[in-house]
Amino acid sequence: MLGAGNPAKGTAGYVAIEHVVGSLCGRSGSFAHQHSGTMVQGKSQLTVTVVPGSSAGGLAGIAGTIPIIIADGKHSYEFEYTLPQGSE
Repeated sequence: MLGAGNPAKGTAGYVAIEHVVGSLCGRSGSFAHQHSGTMVQGKSQLTVTVVPGSSAGGLAGIAGTIPIIIADGKHSYEFEYTLPQGSE
C-alpha cells in the first residue's frame, strides 16, 4: 500500500494491490485486485477492481469490482463479479 497527502486535513490518496486465493461458486483459483482511494475535504472515493489478466485456476477470466461501503464508521464489501462459463 502506498499513500500520500494529509489525512489530518481531510485530503489524501492511496493505492494498493492484493493477491487473493480462494473459491467462488465452487471454483478455486486466484486473482489480484487493485485499490484506489482519494479523500477531499473528508469525503472518500474508493474503488477496488479485479486486475485484468491476473486470474488463474478456476477463477481464470474473472472480472469485477468490489464497492467499499462505509456506514457508521464500519467498512463492508460487496463483490460484483462475472466468471466465464467452463473456466475450470
